[in-house]
Amino acid sequence: MSMPNSERRSPDEFIEEPEPATLGFEVVEFSESFDEDDETGEDPEDDEYEEEDEDAEGEDEAGAIVVELPEMASLPQNDSKSWRFKDSEDEIVGLLKRGVFGNLKLVPWGSNYTFIAPLWDEKSQREVAVIYKPVRGEAPLWDFPSGTLYKREHGAYLVSRALGWNFIPPVIIRDGPHGVGTAQLFVDVDEKKQYYDYRHHHSNELQRIAVFDYITNNADRKAGHCLLGNDGYIWGIDHGLCFNTDPKLRTIIWEFAGEPLPDDLYDDLLELATNSERLHKLTNQLGELLTQREVNIFLSRLERVLENPVFPSLNSRRQIPWEFF
Repeated sequence: MSMPNSERRSPDEFIEEPEPATLGFEVVEFSESFDEDDETGEDPEDDEYEEEDEDAEGEDEAGAIVVELPEMASLPQNDSKSWRFKDSEDEIVGLLKRGVFGNLKLVPWGSNYTFIAPLWDEKSQREVAVIYKPVRGEAPLWDFPSGTLYKREHGAYLVSRALGWNFIPPVIIRDGPHGVGTAQLFVDVDEKKQYYDYRHHHSNELQRIAVFDYITNNADRKAGHCLLGNDGYIWGIDHGLCFNTDPKLRTIIWEFAGEPLPDDLYDDLLELATNSERLHKLTNQLGELLTQREVNIFLSRLERVLENPVFPSLNSRRQIPWEFF
């Protein structure tokens, strides 16, 4: 059941706009299309997010954030599973934890307040870009508990690492200029390539993401949440709508519906499920972020796909984001 229009709240009602003069932020205005979309009053599962405003990319060039992009590892051809950075996970996570935020820029699309910012790390003498999502900028949803999306985002990353699937850029929970939220390493992507341009050339990677979305019950796999990196591999972003206790799978990846899982993906799932030490560590980590029922349902979905190793089938139009058409 959708929430009545009169009870819906827009992000503008939920968080006050920061004042650049006081906080030192450089804020990009919301596009007109974003404001209009905010007022539609539609069910969150039927939201049609507007395409990025091309004009916005050229705004305020003098204030553009210029930082060092993460250096990628030289992987063997077609090795999309291995760790993709030259720095280790500990090194990157340490940088994300220690780094000092520079000026923030508001990303003017999406339903929650999202910022891109430079992060300067004194210890390594490096500056990288991060995507910062404060909890107080999360728009209320009728089907997810308020103030939990940042925890779900981090939990999804932990699941991907436990499986040895490295398509999610490192993300941590930390304090920031607008309070606690997630800070995720920014990776360079080919903005000219869209999902339908590359899907036939990256089947194995998309199959991995499709299985991941099923076991984490991801309700938000739009085309814009699968990005072709300049390293030649697919990256997955925006995992704040995972781990619901009700069936919520909503994805653009339906090419493999009903097909058997490839052996390598099945083996990775089985390795996690039967490695008691690794599974215990993951469940403890998730227990600090999710309710016990959410953790239990995640584990049951993992068991279910091992018992019946096929890709999920499409059963409802609500499982399809608007970009599918």
